Amino acid sequence: MAMTGVLALAGCGGSGSSAAELSVGASYMPQPVSADMAAGFLTITNKGGTKDELTSVTSGSAGEITMHETNGGAMEEVNSFEVPAHGQLVFKSGGNHLMFEKLKRQPKQGDTITLKLKFAESGPLTVEMPVKSATYNPSTGH
Repeated sequence: MAMTGVLALAGCGGSGSSAAELSVGASYMPQPVSADMAAGFLTITNKGGTKDELTSVTSGSAGEITMHETNGGAMEEVNSFEVPAHGQLVFKSGGNHLMFEKLKRQPKQGDTITLKLKFAESGPLTVEMPVKSATYNPSTGH
């Protein structure tokens, strides 16, 4: 019975503090050196009390976007990433990242790529990802 209550609460559109509350920041794409492939980075923050899961990323700029994690220097494609309750999912250089494949055209510094992030529970989020210089390295402020 408790499970039914949890599902009903999660489905009520985020009016309760227990639902996932997702936002995206710090998104960028280094200008790719390849004409048909690029990497992308961003941070998804969840201020809600329920975890969610990033299940796919799409963009009109790429034929396919895959999600990768880096373990011990090896890159591995994954189907989803957990966004923890009261936590963050971070995509950064040398770690988790997005791979844009079959680019329709090579993005240049100053361009903006529009992405749609899809989640297991929450509605989709649209993100405007700026294209930065190939050597751009954001400071974390720490």
